Amino acid sequence: MKFIHLSDLHLGRRVCGFSLIEDQKYILDRITEIIAEENPDFVIIAGDVYDKLSPPVEAVTLLDEFLTELSRREIETFIIAGNHDSPERIAFGAGLMNKSGIHFSPIYNGRAERFTVGDEYGEADIYLLPYLRAAEARRFFPETEIPDTAAAVRTAINAMNIDESRRNIIISHQFVDGGEKSDSERGAVGGTDGVPAEVYKDFDYAALGHLHKPQGMTSDRIRYGGTPLKYSISEAEQKKCLTVCEMEEKGSSVKVTLRELSPVRDMRVIEGSFDEIMSGSSDDLVEVHLTDAERVPDAQKRLRAQYPFIMSVKYVSEQERAPIEINEESAVRSVSPFELFEGFFSEANGKDMSAEQRDYMRGMIDRIWG
Repeated sequence: MKFIHLSDLHLGRRVCGFSLIEDQKYILDRITEIIAEENPDFVIIAGDVYDKLSPPVEAVTLLDEFLTELSRREIETFIIAGNHDSPERIAFGAGLMNKSGIHFSPIYNGRAERFTVGDEYGEADIYLLPYLRAAEARRFFPETEIPDTAAAVRTAINAMNIDESRRNIIISHQFVDGGEKSDSERGAVGGTDGVPAEVYKDFDYAALGHLHKPQGMTSDRIRYGGTPLKYSISEAEQKKCLTVCEMEEKGSSVKVTLRELSPVRDMRVIEGSFDEIMSGSSDDLVEVHLTDAERVPDAQKRLRAQYPFIMSVKYVSEQERAPIEINEESAVRSVSPFELFEGFFSEANGKDMSAEQRDYMRGMIDRIWG
């Protein structure tokens, strides 16, 4: 049995004001090509199909085109709602969609929707568990103490009463403790949404969504598919991929193959002096790190002529990169406001103040403290 694990499409996403809809169309076309090459038995999309509860029409159209193509190829597809999705929007028309082989998770009502697939090794059950919060689970399990998300997911899984003699796959969209996060993810305040990996231990494969870096949790049986595109500069060094899984008889290990996805334009960091960076150009989404000691007037506006998709500009000097060492003796010594500012200026700019700057600061400090 071969299947493809996708997640976190975030269709309709914007980064620093730039629409990624064309980037997403390109990568979905590439994913469709890989699916045709791999010829899987089914495809999984583990939540965050859209980036917003009310996605733009371009995002809805893009998903429609993608799923229509999968249906045309007679590839069953299983989709759950993530924390960015509207469960009601994802669930709408699920009964009609089932007939075309496209299966959306219904609104959670105390039980996870189950579908059965088969191959030469027998049947396998697929459970669709949309993003779940403790408050939602308490409605359906009033007799069970559910203080947090971990308890909610554990309770929901216990209610599935899975047959451990059969192969079982769960599609779930949660934050598993120990997973490597990215800046573009939305999490609960205080980290109360963590779920231990062991809650999925009875499944032959847990297809996870939520974290944007593709990664295994404790083993390849519990995996995040990751996003197909980079959605924050914290993901600049990540290799985005499509996860291809192969499962044989019950008890056998799951073989995982990662097919790398190359975007139409990358997201990366460019570092150097203003003049060095201005000598180049790129249509990538870039964050520029300037090494100039002095601030460059209108740097981002001027750089945009060469880098139309520039996201931000930061200054990174050698002094800022190196750890600041504080001399304990001088730290406790009483110093004047001018000496404090003088030291700060030197640390921040990598050079001493000029005579004119010294006179200016002395005059200002005298007026304030006078």
